[in-house]
Amino acid sequence: MLPFCPDNKVMTKRMTTESSQDWRSQLRDIYEQAVHRFEQGRRGLEPVVGHEALAFLDSIGTSAQELYDFVEDWVEDGEPDFESVAAMTDVRRAYFLTVQEGKPSNTVIPSATLPSGYAEMGGYRWLPRIIAKARAKLRGELAPDIMFGCGADRPFLRSVNMEPAEFLKTVWDAGTDDRAILDAVQQKAVPVSADQGVRHD
Repeated sequence: MLPFCPDNKVMTKRMTTESSQDWRSQLRDIYEQAVHRFEQGRRGLEPVVGHEALAFLDSIGTSAQELYDFVEDWVEDGEPDFESVAAMTDVRRAYFLTVQEGKPSNTVIPSATLPSGYAEMGGYRWLPRIIAKARAKLRGELAPDIMFGCGADRPFLRSVNMEPAEFLKTVWDAGTDDRAILDAVQQKAVPVSADQGVRHD
């Protein structure tokens, strides 16, 4: 169950202001080094992210795999940029340090258990899948082959006028209430295109 906290906004504000420049600066350094290594042709977690970054990434509730995926997509697709990555990491970090009290989950959500990319909610194809991915992202339970903010998530989020971090925070605030998430999406969304493309990342 995804914990719901009525003080999410207060907690998140506190977590994002305390030492925010410090951890963001460290993340930027690691990210930029990883981008440089990837552009040089290096591949794999150790050659790109580096073992020396693992302790810091663990301390903010993220993983080398998540950072690697963001770097790969940035170099190959031109998105997400660092600011988007940092914003998503900010939400995950706040959840990790408050709800989880800095203790990582031992659960891993396999990709096979996620809703199909063709599943719909309120007429929005992909919404059930990205909700499940967002909940796993918040808890740090994404399997290595699953990425929140991937090349399939981004077009969907653009279609409903939401940034990845905004959607992640919406899912946190909603707890287990899917209807609240749907309501938030409907308030932000443009009309759903009938030919909206779907990938299965």
